[in-house]
Amino acid sequence: MSRSVLCAVDISNVGKDDQVLKTAKRLADLDGAQLDVVTVIPDFGKSLVAGFFDASHHAEALKAAKEELKQQIIASLGLDAVADIRHVVATGSAYEEILRTAKETGCGLIVIGAHKPDFADYLLGPNAARVVRHSQCSVHVVR
Repeated sequence: MSRSVLCAVDISNVGKDDQVLKTAKRLADLDGAQLDVVTVIPDFGKSLVAGFFDASHHAEALKAAKEELKQQIIASLGLDAVADIRHVVATGSAYEEILRTAKETGCGLIVIGAHKPDFADYLLGPNAARVVRHSQCSVHVVR
């Protein structure tokens, strides 16, 4: 049995990460590994716009994200799969939080989706590319 498989999804793109989830589940099942699914929400509490949000906004955003993540997993993998999957909602920069979660869980594989890059991605680098460059474990990119 291998270490866990960490699957990174974006809950704001409903349905676009179905293939990423299915691939991660298949890879975890092949190796008898635990499947962890992570999504990252922005951290409005540390930015200039923090004053525009209620103090409870972050807690409410986390709760909503956990429910959206659960519903996305159900839609992609079915209700039976939800109980065996660890759900992780992180706050901050997507690629940084994916790498931090991978390190904390000691996963052996990260599964992440890649979209067609736009011009800004060529200058800054998309999250998937940053995860691939900086990860200490293997990364499987699903197109």
